[in-house]
Amino acid sequence: MPEMGLEVIDRTVNDTNNWLNQISKDLGCDKKHAYHVLRGGLHTLRDRMTVEEAAHLSAQLPHLIRGIYYENWRPADAPQKLRDREEYLTIMVENVGDRETEDDPEEAARAVFRVLKANVDPNELRHVGALLPDDVTELYQAA
Repeated sequence: MPEMGLEVIDRTVNDTNNWLNQISKDLGCDKKHAYHVLRGGLHTLRDRMTVEEAAHLSAQLPHLIRGIYYENWRPADAPQKLRDREEYLTIMVENVGDRETEDDPEEAARAVFRVLKANVDPNELRHVGALLPDDVTELYQAA
């Protein structure tokens, strides 16, 4: 066990920082903005999934990111219907709550998809992609 704490805590903090660094590098932004993008992107995805699929995806996330993912979740409201890419991006900008994301919400969404693709089992991501409208899935596949 490292001197600074429990290994599982150290690992999840390290993994979370790696995810944030990936998004920060992708978007050319600071870590605070990367956090808002990750949180908003995860919430936008989560709220469009069934409770079962949301739980399957959460099992793939580092512990700290899993807590962010579930923040303020209301399973009774899931899944929320989504018509198209424009609606997805509008909701994501609202979830991010940062004016910087309004400049290029597609790039912010792609950054979240890229970090998921780099760190989550591809089979799980296929299930997630199947729950989204085709034009949102195209955005995911282009990431």
